[in-house]
Amino acid sequence: MTAASTVLSIVLTNLFMEAFSQGLNTAGVAISLLMPLALGAPMMFYLTLRHEQLRHANRQLELLATIDGLTDCFNRRAFTNLVSRHLERRVAPGTEGGALLIVDADEFKSVNDRFGHLHGDEALRLIANAIRMSVRINDVVGRMGGEEFGIYLVGADLSRADEVAERIRRTVSQLQFAPDATPCPLSVSIGGAAFSRRQGFSELYRLADQRLYEAKNTGRDRVALMQAA
Repeated sequence: MTAASTVLSIVLTNLFMEAFSQGLNTAGVAISLLMPLALGAPMMFYLTLRHEQLRHANRQLELLATIDGLTDCFNRRAFTNLVSRHLERRVAPGTEGGALLIVDADEFKSVNDRFGHLHGDEALRLIANAIRMSVRINDVVGRMGGEEFGIYLVGADLSRADEVAERIRRTVSQLQFAPDATPCPLSVSIGGAAFSRRQGFSELYRLADQRLYEAKNTGRDRVALMQAA
């Protein structure tokens, strides 16, 4: 842009000075060189700044489209897409594919009813942090909606999934949650399915959700897992 401005400025200055029968001289060349620098440099700075601002805005929009604003986990759509893409890859024979856990806060409606939704949101953030502390950095955590979370454990077999699920359950049960100075124990029920062959997300979610209902119906604050066929 600056080079083009320089050429244009020289041409215009030459035409201007020739109009007064002076021709192109040293002063004209100096003016032609200084003019685009004076005009072009600020313009380049402005365009660069605007480009960075737009890039930052696009990054923010991408985050808003994939991250749950309350818990900083992936939202349901982003979680589903990420896990679905991973499940579409063919699992090599003899290797463990992974596991899907569904975590649901027990009797969460009573928390909102007793203490209000602001404290309920605080409880969800505490649970989300407990989940993230209990998994590896390459595992995927998403908020599926309400008080339900999904966890995809990359490469985990059934034994590993059970270990992680129990750690999450135990960590949540040890949380100190006391809205308005009133102790309020938190607990979660966890259902899950591990797989070693290629699986679709819908089927894996259905199996994990079945185990979640089993955990709920047999007393809550417990884990129920299965190995997908």
